[in-house]
Amino acid sequence: MRVLVTGGAGRVGKAATQRLVQNGWDVRVIGLEDGIDVPGVEFIKCDIMDYDAVREQMRGCQAVVHLAAIASPSLAVNHKVFDANASGTFHVFEAAAVEGIRKIAHASSINALGCSYNLVDINPRYFPVDEAHPTYTTDSYSFAKGVVEQIGEYYWRRDGISSVALRFPAVVAQDTTKSEAYGERRRNAHRILDELAALPPAESRAKIADVKKRVLDYRKGRPLEYKDGNPNAYQRRYSEEPLWGIFAFDRFNYWAVVDERDSAQALEKGITADYEGAHTLFINDDHNHLCYDSKTLVRLFFPEVNESDIRVTGTNSLVSIEKARKLIGYEPEHSVVHWQG
Repeated sequence: MRVLVTGGAGRVGKAATQRLVQNGWDVRVIGLEDGIDVPGVEFIKCDIMDYDAVREQMRGCQAVVHLAAIASPSLAVNHKVFDANASGTFHVFEAAAVEGIRKIAHASSINALGCSYNLVDINPRYFPVDEAHPTYTTDSYSFAKGVVEQIGEYYWRRDGISSVALRFPAVVAQDTTKSEAYGERRRNAHRILDELAALPPAESRAKIADVKKRVLDYRKGRPLEYKDGNPNAYQRRYSEEPLWGIFAFDRFNYWAVVDERDSAQALEKGITADYEGAHTLFINDDHNHLCYDSKTLVRLFFPEVNESDIRVTGTNSLVSIEKARKLIGYEPEHSVVHWQG
């Protein structure tokens, strides 16, 4: 069986390509830059914005793993981000439809919900967040990811292509969470959170309210969007004031993370599992990346959520993967909970 992988030189693409080859797939990779060093993989330089070229490379394939995209709003101006991510995905699905391919696994993002790059606050109604939760995107990258999910639905109605749009959070390289640096960051976060949780309720709320105001003022300036290069100022703020960093970035991603090998697992299962229709699936670890009590995180950082709407226990993830478990049999094989440090 031959599969076409777009964007195979990226972190997720490399992991997916390696897994597919190991499991006996005949893999053809297309992309703008050759970064594939997996033996036996055919690489062809091809831009997904060139529909005719994409269709040509798709011939003879039985499935598609579509990952080619501009990976954040910091990497290009808004219209280019949208064009590459939304129009590029349309090209891939249209080519697949014409070539008779009926199975696609493609990358959406947790940001389709409205998270990491938001200009305004995120307002979850319940935990764990699932695919039924309303979205609230305010940046070009996240908006485009919502559109690619609709593209999958369109091609199911139009051409009967079954697909999964996988909402990945931050994808980390294998063994990252076992590193000393990662362990040190987690220990520091635990200390800060323990101190915050131990304060009298009025004092902790006041502290969070102050940080929240400063974070939202910061985000109004659109610091994570393209401005002649990548934004780096926030990295200094994170190290200088850890609580500010936790609120400004970890909170806006719901402390969700996934190992690159589990992202690859989900992609392969997305083209091999027995299902019909177009589905959006959250794909992440089943525990928050700090391995910290999840209800405490909600109570500290999302106090507006009613206690009755917090259905998490222990360090279980604030983003549900139950739909992925049921539809494609996804189960994290490299969870952070296995190597707490």
